[in-house]
Amino acid sequence: MVTDPIADYLTRIRNASLAKHRVVEIPASKIKKEITKILFDKGYILNYKFEEDIFPQTIKIALKYHPLTKEPTITTLKRVSTPGLRKYVGAAEMPRVLNGLGIAIVSTSKGLMTDKEAKSLNVGGEVICYIS
Repeated sequence: MVTDPIADYLTRIRNASLAKHRVVEIPASKIKKEITKILFDKGYILNYKFEEDIFPQTIKIALKYHPLTKEPTITTLKRVSTPGLRKYVGAAEMPRVLNGLGIAIVSTSKGLMTDKEAKSLNVGGEVICYIS
């Protein structure tokens, strides 16, 4: 049994990208689907597919690599807020990842979004993870 499903999600992506896998399959949940959509919108993954007709539901993620060097697009995945220690920030204290080159995924009252979107909407929330 997994006690922190988001950390498991991030670890599966990290391990698959370091092993140069093309596709990684992850058990699905609503928050994992939202994180996957953000990763796709920001260009960190190539594509994704939600397998909802089978049980248990899964997410298939096609990882993205640099065309010349074959290095993974995602270099760092770091879990910030854990079940044992939650990390909340206001809109003014929103973190900047790699001085704005990376993203922080934040769970707000308006849903999951990046740090830049939360700052522009002037909402704070729980910092889920850093991605660069």
